[in-house]
Amino acid sequence: MRRALALGVAVALLAASPAAAHQGNPNFRSVVDAVTPTVKGLTLHVLNYDDRFELTNHSGRTVTVQGYDREPYARVLADGTVEVNKRSPAYYLNDDRFADVKVPASADPKAPPQWSVVDRTARLEWHDHRMHWMSRSLPPAVKDKSKRTKVFDYAIPISIGGQAASIRGTLFWQPDAGGGAPIGAFVGLGALALLALGAVVVVRRRRSREPVEGAEAW
Repeated sequence: MRRALALGVAVALLAASPAAAHQGNPNFRSVVDAVTPTVKGLTLHVLNYDDRFELTNHSGRTVTVQGYDREPYARVLADGTVEVNKRSPAYYLNDDRFADVKVPASADPKAPPQWSVVDRTARLEWHDHRMHWMSRSLPPAVKDKSKRTKVFDYAIPISIGGQAASIRGTLFWQPDAGGGAPIGAFVGLGALALLALGAVVVVRRRRSREPVEGAEAW
């Protein structure tokens, strides 16, 4: 029973933990305002509040996303092949929400790209530090946490068919909807309750099978 309770507590803590790498922060909203110039067949969405972009390319042209030093980071070819450049520092920095990673010496934004195919669906998903707040502290622009507040505008350079283009968006602070405990906490507490209940049932069954002292055997 103790083991079951300990496991339940661990599950609850994990479920209620703060947002980690590749988990959007519900207190922020990253909004795409435009992709300029507008190209037919090219769509872009933000996934999980402020976590990552989803780019789908059916334009018939190659779309390349530039990294933090304006080096080629990722691209979707005209035929739908999706590739990432393993020489781009962004390839490694994007693995962690706060870029808390070690970038290998082989990552050089000035080096020729080393393209690696990751998909052939014409769809690219990537985390981009330019679309979210890169700190665990509150943005200075947020004076009242109960009000939706603009944090900053951003522009991410891309190229479409070899021509310069950009993703333009805005990051907003989003207050909690009605306050209260996060959903993860309720999930964790529910798991804890179920595990504890199961442990009680198991213990009671075991005790019911044990001989009672002083009872006659038939």
